[in-house]
Amino acid sequence: MLNGKKILVTGATGQVARPVAQALAEANEVWCLGRFADREAERQLVADGMRTWRWDMSADRLDGLPDDFTHVLHSAMYRGDGTDFDTAVEVNCVAAGRLMTHCRSAEAFLYVSSGAVYARQSRDHRHRETDPLGAELPWLPTYPVSKIAAEGTVRAFAATLGLPTTIARLNIAYGPHGHGGMPLLLLKRMLGGAEIEVPVDGQNWCNPIHTDDIARQTPLLWQAATVPARVVNWAGDDVVSVQEILTYLADLAGAPARFRESEVTRDTHIFDNTVRVSLAGRCEVDWRTGLRRTLAHHLPELVSAQAST
Repeated sequence: MLNGKKILVTGATGQVARPVAQALAEANEVWCLGRFADREAERQLVADGMRTWRWDMSADRLDGLPDDFTHVLHSAMYRGDGTDFDTAVEVNCVAAGRLMTHCRSAEAFLYVSSGAVYARQSRDHRHRETDPLGAELPWLPTYPVSKIAAEGTVRAFAATLGLPTTIARLNIAYGPHGHGGMPLLLLKRMLGGAEIEVPVDGQNWCNPIHTDDIARQTPLLWQAATVPARVVNWAGDDVVSVQEILTYLADLAGAPARFRESEVTRDTHIFDNTVRVSLAGRCEVDWRTGLRRTLAHHLPELVSAQAST
């Protein structure tokens, strides 16, 4: 873990960057950038020893922000409404370029991308960092496009500025902060009576990764940063289907698991983790333990009621 560094984190109120910022704040000076529409979330960051700086990545130029950060984690993203591709690409790419230029003297820059950038192959294909890009997501079409575009921007600025950079393509992240991750979002839909869409053929496989492992591995991915930028898959070690995840969570919550076959589903990917393991080692939180802890944090009343029956 780092000690005595000056660290900048974007997206620090979210489920991925929040635990990273919190862990790093124990021994470093951590600044969190964001709009902070949720004032309570900002208050909690400050209470945990972090500094906050208001930044609307669609408009603000970072004027007045210190530029002597040693490490940067850029996790924030403009999602938009899913239909305006031009704005999504513009906001995410310009923001990344401004941030990297402002922090050009940093020791390392880490950009959080997504496995959604990969072109769909067979459902059980283990995607490597060199696989073709070009995914389509029916539920948010602008997402993979703007992620691919932002990756290109990050690569360009890393090379132009000589800023050591890692681009980490994240799989399914989950944990106690934010909304808990995709597994909790789908579980809440199911608990509300909805049937979750599953493929007609096969399964949606993924490598869920708990935010404790993300926080532990972040300094190691900074350490691995290079010029040109290094690309690495960032995922858990376990290969699990979305249906298996939700069945497990529903059982813990004492609720029926509800599914229906559909041609359109929440597509996921399996990653080949060879590069990540070589750089940051294996994960420490297995998927069942992590999901059980996550459910107990977000829906403790369900876990408590089930435990008492």
